[in-house]
Amino acid sequence: MELKDQALAQGVPIIKDGTLAYLKELIIENGYRNILELGSAVGYSAIEMAKIDCIIHIDTIERDKRRYDQAVINIRNSGLEDQISIYHKDIGDFKIWHDYDLIFVDAGKAHNKEYLAMCYPHLAPWGTIVFDNMNFHGFVKDRALTHNRHTLTMVKKIQEFIEYVQEDDRFDIILKENIGDGILQVRRKNL
Repeated sequence: MELKDQALAQGVPIIKDGTLAYLKELIIENGYRNILELGSAVGYSAIEMAKIDCIIHIDTIERDKRRYDQAVINIRNSGLEDQISIYHKDIGDFKIWHDYDLIFVDAGKAHNKEYLAMCYPHLAPWGTIVFDNMNFHGFVKDRALTHNRHTLTMVKKIQEFIEYVQEDDRFDIILKENIGDGILQVRRKNL
């Protein structure tokens, strides 16, 4: 709780409790062991997922240097540096070398389509990709809640991404608007 409380006090956007509980349930129920996280922040979600089982390995990427440095300290302090590999990179510069059971996307929402294209070829056949913040603080359902042009552009991109995934025959998707700030779960379609 201390790490979570620190992050919240510093205004660091971290995973919502409901989303974290859902991810943990997915990991346990499906026996997921290899996880990729796009957007580490201060390492809170990676640490919580790694604590489920000592055979879980997480690769996590953070581009913000200050958050990356804090995440490195937090991972070390948690004693999970053997389970969590953190990379200070832009996501587009990260080279994926193997398949992942779970890919958790909690990074720039405007780039979800690119993240999907980058990650999908490296999703294990039984794996899942989870995109966070699909409600974007309620703005996706009700654009009238904001008049900020940047926010409205972001909301439009999220809506376009959801429609894109829904229309793509490769995917089975589940949109869970009531979990955290809304998640979109993508799996390979069983043909």
